[in-house]
Amino acid sequence: MNNVSGHGGGLDRLAKLANKGSRTVVGLMSGTSHDGVDAAVAKVYGAGASAKAELVRHRHEPYPAALRERVAEAFDGPTRLVCELNFELGGFFADAALAAISEAGLSPSDVDLIGSHGQTIHHIPPGAGIPSTLQIGEGAVIAARTGIVTVSDFRTADIAAGGQGAPLTPLADWILFRESGEVTVVVNIGGITNLSVVTEELSGVTGFDTGPGNSLIDEAVRIFTDGRMGYDDDGAMAAKGRPDDSLTRSLMAHPYFSQPPPKSTGRELFGKALAEGVIADNPDMSPEDILCTFTRLTALSLRDAFERSVRPATKVDRIALCGGGARNGFLVSLIEGLFKGVEVVTVDALGVPSMAREALCFAVLTNETICGNAGNAPAATGAVRPAILGKISL
Repeated sequence: MNNVSGHGGGLDRLAKLANKGSRTVVGLMSGTSHDGVDAAVAKVYGAGASAKAELVRHRHEPYPAALRERVAEAFDGPTRLVCELNFELGGFFADAALAAISEAGLSPSDVDLIGSHGQTIHHIPPGAGIPSTLQIGEGAVIAARTGIVTVSDFRTADIAAGGQGAPLTPLADWILFRESGEVTVVVNIGGITNLSVVTEELSGVTGFDTGPGNSLIDEAVRIFTDGRMGYDDDGAMAAKGRPDDSLTRSLMAHPYFSQPPPKSTGRELFGKALAEGVIADNPDMSPEDILCTFTRLTALSLRDAFERSVRPATKVDRIALCGGGARNGFLVSLIEGLFKGVEVVTVDALGVPSMAREALCFAVLTNETICGNAGNAPAATGAVRPAILGKISL
């Protein structure tokens, strides 16, 4: 009979990890902005409702320009490119994890687990085709290069259970941010904006993608600067413009915004193609006005989603912003102006650095996987059942 536990007693190794009182976990996250990898070294105690997570170290590893271009090409690229990039990114993610471990004053032997979300290449939610999603950054490469058990490819199990595959952070946000008698809406503004409604009880937790975050802004900046800039630093360019009301109404008429949750989206709807189309259709509009309009769209679509699908059912105590958009002062000022009467803070005020939050969430989800617990929130993704997320590479 074959030894199903594999070299070194793989099943025994997993059982020992699951039975530990605490685990040191590195969470890795690369979002739709495809600007690099965030690595969060965390100490996670317990699991499930009793879990607690403590951030030890956060590190952002930017993609070199050539690699970022290859990732962008892979969004609509040939199969060979995606195949090679899967392994190339696995190596890059492994190196990012090792660098974060070193900065934390640890060695790989001190770390129990790595959890890698991977780089999203394409996402097709239910209703838009055959439900499917593809994140690359091969987990087996990460495990081989680091010597650390690695969990990867989190989204597929939720889609297999009938869900959207996104957002996956609501359960982790509940573990990280819940407070007795309080409701916090955690809003992550990455390439796409998503929110988690964090209630005291898990039964009330939900979430969904609200629409574009930085994706249209970033793509427009690249076009206007011929690739010299990748984003609008602090919203400085947009702040010099004026939003176009007619274009705003046209963009807000996109059918995604009126679609009820559960729902998820990506750059397939709110990415390069849409940005290029808007710029081509409005040749007399200044770059600053287009960027101002795109930034306003991010804020308005968030407020619209909040009014349609959050406020009717829930009294919200605060909105906590995170992700790259939380560092865009102009965008934050627009959001604050649209949410008068609701406290708007960043997750830093709740004890987690804004840029570390997503990677920390995947450290938490990795901990749940290794303990045999579901990591999705079916109310958020639309899955028919809770699902244990990810694939394990020894």
